[in-house]
Amino acid sequence: MYSEENFLPLSGLQHFLFCRRQWALIHIEQQWAENIRTAEGRVMHERAHREETEKRGNKLTVRALRIRSAQLGLSGQCDVVEFFASEEGTPLPGREGQFTPYPVEYKRGKSKPTDEDRVQLCAQAMCLEEMLACSVPEGALFYGENRRREVVRFTDELRKTVADAAAEMHAMHTRGYTPKVKTGTFCKSCSLSEICLPKLMKTRPVSEYLEAAICEDC
Repeated sequence: MYSEENFLPLSGLQHFLFCRRQWALIHIEQQWAENIRTAEGRVMHERAHREETEKRGNKLTVRALRIRSAQLGLSGQCDVVEFFASEEGTPLPGREGQFTPYPVEYKRGKSKPTDEDRVQLCAQAMCLEEMLACSVPEGALFYGENRRREVVRFTDELRKTVADAAAEMHAMHTRGYTPKVKTGTFCKSCSLSEICLPKLMKTRPVSEYLEAAICEDC
């Protein structure tokens, strides 16, 4: 169990699984840069959070819901959580009856073959389960490019990936460790490529690069 002052941003899971160096640059070294992909994603999230809570029929829609998990040591917020009235659900403060939560995460682009988005959504579900003492078996990813939902089942394998990644993030954060460059096709879409300098650092050690830069000013 983690104390609140040691919680890490849940949103970092996506960065961490995309590239551990990118995650460390953002969450340990506090580096950030924006490109067209991150800007589009930010605007999409702002729109999702702008609307108020609404109740329609047996569904209560809550936006920008703050969540946390002491077991994972993560905190953040859900874009949208749809609470469906159900006898097998859980009580909600200020509401009559019982409800089953269904998290929905908004993403730009389209569905990916890798699991970064699914892991982030699963982590949200695990936070909701811990906070509300209930079961959250599935949720959905809404992709802006095709404007469709992808249903995600929170399997044991996906939950293990969340727990393992969270533990590794905490270990790296405690050490203050930033991994060395490992280049790949993902570097092309990374907003931190100008900070990370993957091609340069792949061919020259950082110490050599810094020494050369210092000598140029001598």
